[in-house]
Amino acid sequence: MEPVRTCIGCRSRAPRSSLLRVVARESQLVVDETATLPGRGAWVHPTIECYTTATQRRAFGRALRAAVALDTHTLENRLNGEVITHE
Repeated sequence: MEPVRTCIGCRSRAPRSSLLRVVARESQLVVDETATLPGRGAWVHPTIECYTTATQRRAFGRALRAAVALDTHTLENRLNGEVITHE
């Protein structure tokens, strides 16, 4: 039986494989592709709707117990399908 997690956007339960795990690195949200990065993680459906709901509810900060405001642009760009290059 596959583990079940709760999406912080829509608050529905789903299999872990259908959700994205995000962690806070300094003040950035980072997508944890392999679900192995250390630290507290939050789970969200890979849809812009769940991302928007989670952002409006300020759920990322609460779920990750972040003391500072988190920069969510990297996650938003990924969900919008934009490619980010590091130069």
